[in-house]
Amino acid sequence: MKKSSIIGLIIIAVSIGVIISVYADSSTYGDFNDAKASETECYVSGNLDLQKSMVYNPQVDANYFSFYMKDKGGKVCKVVFFGTKPQDFEKSENIVLTGKMVGDEFHASKMLMKCPSKYNKDQVEVKATSAT
Repeated sequence: MKKSSIIGLIIIAVSIGVIISVYADSSTYGDFNDAKASETECYVSGNLDLQKSMVYNPQVDANYFSFYMKDKGGKVCKVVFFGTKPQDFEKSENIVLTGKMVGDEFHASKMLMKCPSKYNKDQVEVKATSAT
């Protein structure tokens, strides 16, 4: 075989390997129903459900944080994040989770919070309080 043929075969083999590795690691984006039907990790976007409780007790387990989130379809699901609770978590406007369903819980491996303060630099948050 010629040198150019061998180099061409090596380039083709490396290209196929790269395509397969990218395809195998790709995640899908959806809601909790899609995550339940999927075996792989998914991206789920939604809002924090402030009506339900959050559990974070660093004295017992600093790497366990659970809360409830409502996805874009309106379904509320318990989310378990095995990491520390992010600062100003309650102020987040939107949350994007990466993970998969385990039973009826969504186990998140990554969490991205979108806070309004990062995007609205010129606006000042005003809170009204009344004296008793």
